[in-house]
Amino acid sequence: MKTTDTATTGVGTPGSPAGPGPAVTKIAPPAARRTAKAEGAALNVFSHGVLIIWAIMVVMPLLWAVMTSFKTDKAIFTSPWSLPDKLHFENWSRAWTEAHMSDYFLNTLLVVGGSLVGTLLLGSMAAYVLARFDFPGNRFIYFLFIGGMSFPIILALVPLFYVMQNMALLNTQHGLILVYIAYSLPFTVFFLTAFFRTLPTSVAEAAFVDGASHTRTFFQVMLPMARPGLISVGIFNFLGQWNQYLLPTVLNTDPEKKVLSQGLVQLAVSQGYKGDWSGLFAGLVMAMLPVLAAYIVFQRQVVAGLTAGAVK
Repeated sequence: MKTTDTATTGVGTPGSPAGPGPAVTKIAPPAARRTAKAEGAALNVFSHGVLIIWAIMVVMPLLWAVMTSFKTDKAIFTSPWSLPDKLHFENWSRAWTEAHMSDYFLNTLLVVGGSLVGTLLLGSMAAYVLARFDFPGNRFIYFLFIGGMSFPIILALVPLFYVMQNMALLNTQHGLILVYIAYSLPFTVFFLTAFFRTLPTSVAEAAFVDGASHTRTFFQVMLPMARPGLISVGIFNFLGQWNQYLLPTVLNTDPEKKVLSQGLVQLAVSQGYKGDWSGLFAGLVMAMLPVLAAYIVFQRQVVAGLTAGAVK
């Protein structure tokens, strides 16, 4: 009997049979891998170092303001960088009562709360229509909103003042709410239009098939799906409206209806004569806390809303 032996030869070696063989994966030499790994580690260290420096630059002034709000006026000037000898909570109570920060805080909550609800409601409705429906003038209306973002508000202060005066809206909270809504709508529509375009149309079509109206589809189907975008744009509008100073200074001169930014300026001016700098820093921290708390609570939703439109 004859026995036949079959030799298997690797691809690319002499004596290998003709024909296609298995794919060969080229592996980078160890030296190249070590070089790439070293470059990645250096870049990682550099980026983390920049982020740490940036975090220190942002956090240190906030911590210093909080620390100073618990000091006495003498300690603020004699040892500005040292820790307070004890926590002087009377600074906060004095700013809250004697400096009328409680009234300014309540007025700001009413104005910003009302304007934020109105901005999100009207902005989401306009953005949904512009993003989902094709009609003559769609792009024109959209670019009108975009143009509103580039229009400096300072150019509209004088005509806006006379319009508010003729409509009996000066020195009123509801008048300031309407102005805040108009001021914030362009950015809100621009942001939410791009967000609504990323949402799947199949869900809305299924709602229409089930007999839902456009209004019900919007409020019960599309609006809950747009929650990350609403939270993101809501945070941005909250920051802008909470820190707004120019509009209330021109349109709201009633001392009993002043908002927090006006109250802080009035408190700072009065300290030039009274020297109550500890109360001023306490009022400043009071104004910062709601903004910081809102961002800390909703930071994940803000990031989700900003990145939702990046990938379809």
